[in-house]
Amino acid sequence: MTAAGRAGFAARGLIYVLVGVIALQIAFGGEDGGKQADRGGALTELADKPLGSAMLWIVGIALAGMALWRLSEAVVGAAGPDGTKLSKRASSAGRFVFYAFVSYSVLSYAAGDKGSGSGSSDQHTDDVTAMVLKWPAGEWLVGIAGAGVVIAGLWIAVRAVQKKFRKHLRTGEMSPRTERVTDVLGVTGGAARGIVFGVAGVFAIVAAVQHQPGKAKGMDDTLRSFRDLPAGPWLLALIALGLAAFGVFSWFMARWRRI
Repeated sequence: MTAAGRAGFAARGLIYVLVGVIALQIAFGGEDGGKQADRGGALTELADKPLGSAMLWIVGIALAGMALWRLSEAVVGAAGPDGTKLSKRASSAGRFVFYAFVSYSVLSYAAGDKGSGSGSSDQHTDDVTAMVLKWPAGEWLVGIAGAGVVIAGLWIAVRAVQKKFRKHLRTGEMSPRTERVTDVLGVTGGAARGIVFGVAGVFAIVAAVQHQPGKAKGMDDTLRSFRDLPAGPWLLALIALGLAAFGVFSWFMARWRRI
């Protein structure tokens, strides 16, 4: 489980670093050949590199390891004095489902299903929103989901700024310099990630209020929306650097996280 969890953090870090790099290119390079600043775009970018196919398999298997580790936390409890609390186990179960789905999509893409892991998050968001809006009380369901994403984004950002991640790290084994770098990466990366989540949630609420599924945005369109603001390219660049920082922070987690 230790090896599986650490491999998962390393794979997550690679995806976020690639998303950050693509977003940075979009900030100052226009559409940049239609690249997507989301997980699908990161996988496509990885596939185009030397040994890309092998790397996709490695990332998919590593994410499966992350899912397996989260499942073990849900079953027997996580590390730490409160790791067996019902809320912690439920959270781990939710993360297991998420990483199992992501792993499956990456492995399907590696196996040749190009419409799986590389699919556009924006199109997927539009399709799901349009489907839900057709349901009875669909506007309320989309609005509530959007509000939940906004709250999740704020929760992620606030916890990052408060350095809540430190309780999961073996800080006593770090050098002072490593500890300082980890704090900077954790705060900036978590804050940027929370901001992106929060803004995506706002777009979902707008889609619900206006009954227009196209108003909901996936990660790529959410990031591009920053570019349309005053000083947008620079704002998007800051967010992009923050997401890349979260990726590097995930690598630090792979090394120093208590598992």
